[in-house]
Amino acid sequence: MLGSGTSSGVPTIGCHCAVCTSNDPRNVRLRPSLRLDLDEGVLLVDTSTDLRQQALTYGLPRVDGVLYTHAHADHVFGLDELRIFNYRQGIEIPCFGSAATLEQIRRTFAYAFEPGQEGGGKPRIVLHPVAESFSVLGLEVQPVPVWHGRLEVLGYRLGTFAYITDCSAIPESSFARLEGVETLILGALRYRPHSTHFTVEEAIAAARRIGARRTYFTHISHEIDHGRPAVELPDGVEFGYDGLQIDVG
Repeated sequence: MLGSGTSSGVPTIGCHCAVCTSNDPRNVRLRPSLRLDLDEGVLLVDTSTDLRQQALTYGLPRVDGVLYTHAHADHVFGLDELRIFNYRQGIEIPCFGSAATLEQIRRTFAYAFEPGQEGGGKPRIVLHPVAESFSVLGLEVQPVPVWHGRLEVLGYRLGTFAYITDCSAIPESSFARLEGVETLILGALRYRPHSTHFTVEEAIAAARRIGARRTYFTHISHEIDHGRPAVELPDGVEFGYDGLQIDVG
């Protein structure tokens, strides 16, 4: 888990709350991103605003593909950091996401797709719109559409593992796509209600319905103290944290 925080990160700028001033390293949360080490290479889920720091902190060796959940800033603004991996690996990097997400990325990073002076270089990426199962690095990936407020975004399932970050509702058709998942990473923003994210209690309810053996919460705000949960977490459910390593077999 390269980042387990919300869009502003934790500590939050200018905040002096107990979590933002905590000595617990699990309360230091970079913007949300995930590294997947596969037999044939390394996939990222999103290129967070903090990707450079994450790559240096956790020794990211290469990037062979990116799965994009949606195009909000905290999930895509590190895209330019892919340049160094283009340079070191000598390849274009395939990027996958919904057609709407990839179109937003194309607009936001227009310089990467337009002719003209490169200066220090441009990220060299190839956009692949996806809606149904596809193969990358020898593994089948299943997109899982969920609602982030009124915006449809994607989670992803790879075998018995699934990752769903910004989410406020899961449609019935996507619950069906999650049957048999054993390890789940799921967004849980805070305890108070929010219009575009699960609360901790809502995430617990969704996790119970999915029935994974292990569930880790992510996209966590500074209202949650990792070591002092305000609600009791069921067995098999816990808060994730930056640097968490999970073996899914």
